[in-house]
Amino acid sequence: MPQIFPKKANLLPVLSLIGAGAGGVFAIFFVWYYFSPEYTDVGYMPEQPVPYSHALHVGQVGIDCQYCHSNVESSAHANIPPTQTCMNCHSQIKTDSPKLLPVRESWATDLPVEWINVHMLPDYVHFSHQVHVKNGVGCETCHGRIDQMEVVRQVEPLSMGWCLECHRQPELYLRPNDQVTTMGFVQPADFVERNAQRIIDEQILPPTNCSACHY
Repeated sequence: MPQIFPKKANLLPVLSLIGAGAGGVFAIFFVWYYFSPEYTDVGYMPEQPVPYSHALHVGQVGIDCQYCHSNVESSAHANIPPTQTCMNCHSQIKTDSPKLLPVRESWATDLPVEWINVHMLPDYVHFSHQVHVKNGVGCETCHGRIDQMEVVRQVEPLSMGWCLECHRQPELYLRPNDQVTTMGFVQPADFVERNAQRIIDEQILPPTNCSACHY
């Protein structure tokens, strides 16, 4: 009986298996990267109701982070400054600027400016600014060089793996508490050694168990 299929047809099952395997590996890496915060969240930069420039206010004028975000040492959440904070300056500076119209309207009506949150965590995650700031985690570590941003954007993934990097090796990230709001902090030569000793002295033990952040 004559052979219906040529011998090269025997390669089809092998090629199919190779293709299925390669496709599976591609799908895994595709989901691993394109569905991760590094791709979906980093770079998020919403347009705010008022074009507030951190590059101007922080970088040039030198306003400290805690002047506006005054609750970071006493609260789990970093507060958005009330209109009163803006008007402390802008009741006398650029009082007729059209860019500041929403601020003046907020002041006149006693209704808050509806700022858009840039750095968001899932509802099932508990994060305390107070704990991190008081233990030497700088604003710059999580939020990047805010003092160089015309429009605030997210620069770190804020993922669980990213957080655990710091929790597992805090000596690589902590800084003196009086340098927490410093932008462009320069690490001294014995930075890691100082932190290692501080961790022992102050018993800084960042948890890595699930219930620390998820409960």
